Parts: sequence; structure tokens; C-alpha cells
Amino acid sequence: MRLAFLVPPMMLLAACGQSEEKKDAPQISINAGDGKGGVQISSNKDGSGRIKIGGDGVGIDMKIPDFVDLDVAGDFDIDGVKLYPGSNVTTVNVDARDNGDSGDKATVELGFTSPAAPAKAADWMVAEFAKKNIQIQRAGDTLRGTTKDGDDFTIKFGADGANTKGDVTIIKS
Repeated sequence: MRLAFLVPPMMLLAACGQSEEKKDAPQISINAGDGKGGVQISSNKDGSGRIKIGGDGVGIDMKIPDFVDLDVAGDFDIDGVKLYPGSNVTTVNVDARDNGDSGDKATVELGFTSPAAPAKAADWMVAEFAKKNIQIQRAGDTLRGTTKDGDDFTIKFGADGANTKGDVTIIKS
């Protein structure tokens, strides 16, 4: 379980903000581990969640009443480039399970909404990446690039009425 070190901090984060009234929080899912065991952490839009830890001689499955109180949209960036202003992260999925293939990869997927049309939100992010000297390729309203650490990313912008509903995928290698 190469990501077992994440368990204590995640359990501490679970207690954050329990007395505060919850607003519409993003859904979060984290899966890490290998064939010998793993860690699964999840939360719902209301902030409630669950942590499961399993492995050789270990089995924990507990409810977490208030998973985390994090500003995911505010904290998220790719090499210093944030989502379009006013964007909200709706889902976070992290898959860092070791499936036995050669290579140590993790996939991070974020769903988001933005208060602008897809082309406008994509144009804004293209300009922000250019300010940071990050090379990206654009095909319509889809951006692709590689972070300074060598991680590949894709950002897709789709129409949601006059606004944007999009996805970010980062493959960490």
C-alpha cells in the first residue's frame, strides 16, 4: 500500500468544519492500494463520507460525518493556472491503485462548472498557460498539455446552457 501514508492526514481532515453548515460540496473519491489491500475514501455532496482500509490483517470501514472542508476549486491549479474565475469543482476522483502494470501512475479527474461559455473559458485558460510558458495543444474546446513535472493533462469544456460543464484529467507518472 504505497499511499498508506495518506490515511492519518485524511482522518484528521475528516474532523474539520463539523460545526459549520455545509454547502453543496464536491463529491470526492480516492482509491489507492494494490492486490494486498488498499484505501478507499469517499464523500457525498453533503460532506458526509466513508473511509475503508483493507489488507493483510487489517479491515476498517467507518462513516465520516463531515469528510472535509476544503476549497477544492480555490486550491486546484496546474502549474499555477487555476480554473476560469468563478468555477466550481463538482467531482474529484483519484485512482492510485497499483494494477500490476509496469509504471507507477495515478489518475486525477475533476468535474467542474464555469460561469462562461466553453470557448471563453478555454480562451482564458490558454492565455493563463501562455503566461506560465506552458505549451498546450488546442482542438476546439479541449486543451492538452504536460506539466513541468511531466504529468499529462486534458481539459474538456462542454456547453451547459450559457455556461460550461467540463472535465480535467491528469495522469501522474
